[in-house]
Amino acid sequence: MPALDFNWDLPYPSRRMPLLARSAVATSQPLAAQAGLRMLLAGGNAVDAAVASAIALTVVEPTGCGIGGDLFALVWDDKEPLHGLNASGRAPLAWSSARFAGRAAMPALGWDAITVPGIVSGWSALAHRFGRLPFADLFAPAIDYARNGFAVSPFVAARWADAARTLGGFPAFAATFLAAGRAPLTGEVFRCPDQARTLEIIAASKGEDFYHGGLARRIEACARREGGVLTLADLEAHRYEWVRPLAQSYRQSTLHELPPNGQGLAALLALGILDHLEAGPEPDTPETLHLQIEAMKIAFSLAHRHIGDRSAMPIDPQSLLEPAFLAEQARRIKPDCALPPDYQLPSEAGTVYLATADADGMMVSLIQSNFAGFGSGVVVPGTGISLHNRGSAFNLLPGHPNCVGGGKRPYHTIIPAFLSDGNGAPLAAMGVMGAHMQPQGHVQLVTRMVDHGQNPQAAIDAPRWHLLPDGRVALEDGIDPAVARGLQRKGHGLLEGDPPWGFGGAQLIWRLGKVYAAASDPRKDGQAVGF
Repeated sequence: MPALDFNWDLPYPSRRMPLLARSAVATSQPLAAQAGLRMLLAGGNAVDAAVASAIALTVVEPTGCGIGGDLFALVWDDKEPLHGLNASGRAPLAWSSARFAGRAAMPALGWDAITVPGIVSGWSALAHRFGRLPFADLFAPAIDYARNGFAVSPFVAARWADAARTLGGFPAFAATFLAAGRAPLTGEVFRCPDQARTLEIIAASKGEDFYHGGLARRIEACARREGGVLTLADLEAHRYEWVRPLAQSYRQSTLHELPPNGQGLAALLALGILDHLEAGPEPDTPETLHLQIEAMKIAFSLAHRHIGDRSAMPIDPQSLLEPAFLAEQARRIKPDCALPPDYQLPSEAGTVYLATADADGMMVSLIQSNFAGFGSGVVVPGTGISLHNRGSAFNLLPGHPNCVGGGKRPYHTIIPAFLSDGNGAPLAAMGVMGAHMQPQGHVQLVTRMVDHGQNPQAAIDAPRWHLLPDGRVALEDGIDPAVARGLQRKGHGLLEGDPPWGFGGAQLIWRLGKVYAAASDPRKDGQAVGF
């Protein structure tokens, strides 16, 4: 039977085993995981592996990230405290609230959704500061996949078909990613020579050409032709930032997240609230899930109210993590009564997350995204650069920290995470893809592993809950119907069926002395590899 005639549904529960190895890579797409593994086998470290995997993902999983996206990372190197990297871009200087006057919300597609892409600067920053291998070597797998082709994996093929329906009317997108007149099928070989040439230019220039050279000028020219206001000056002004992560203790562990403009603060708030409450004796009971959901509601409410570009936030994010404040929030939670929804959530999803670790103790937690799948629909002709739509995450509320403005960074959904023990020793690089599912996923993984001792693969495989923008809760298949009834008795409205944005996709590497346990989510195509 030809492979393309298979039924690619996966109807049975996963029983994946965690990978145990001295060095490991876990990503959402197997070919990208192998790209990272190749760097480790060539003598590279965890950062080399992470950057090579990240670059490869823009080719083999373009439905979640692209060369025109943003990136965040956390790096543990066993020599200094945890390093945080914010490689997200800013709005064009010409943007103002007046430009979007009369709209109910920011545009989701086209040039008025595009901020400066930061992903290329992130690759360069990580490799320059921590990498061992020549920068150009990190691009070799991705360039090969782009020029000579790769077989499209099942999850990616399904998302690609969705994008074809939404973005097929953008001529350059269709010419680049729908070359056969449709999205590629599972198992079909896809080639993108434009991406290969662009990645070669980025590799040779150490990323400089994207912001100061020929690629930057092509991006500006495309914007000018199509009515955008992103300029060469906006690209040249881009700067990544090394930042100090925020931290929140939870039981005998500490969760680390990047500070705003990302939403990692929401995960810290929820865990900080739960740390003032007793953990349930079992992970899958109405009582346990109720407390987690209620803490997440409060956390999202605070996040929506306060998170934006750090320079526009009137309060220090750390002040929201004060123990007295978190204890006060915990007292709002009633054991038998659900709080009404008091928050807003971003609704787009399209992200890739990866974790890497090496035998010397270096660990990387990295996430990159085009926001909504391929992003804005804009592809710079002849380059394979799909530009993200991260600007659509701004709001139009005057005075709000996240109100659109020239030179500002928008609220970001993508958040890498890192877990350490009570003594500050590294435990895990971890993340969960999927828009507003991300902080919810972090909370669920941490509570399962810390409170209930579940191993990384079991914590990932476990059925999840998903708090929705309207206050209802989606419960994944596998949660006992009795648990659902118990939540309803506490006042939770439940969604029938799966939510539009699913239940996320996690990757996780846990440190076990001198080896690692690496796990990959069966909800996506990925895998954990190592040696």
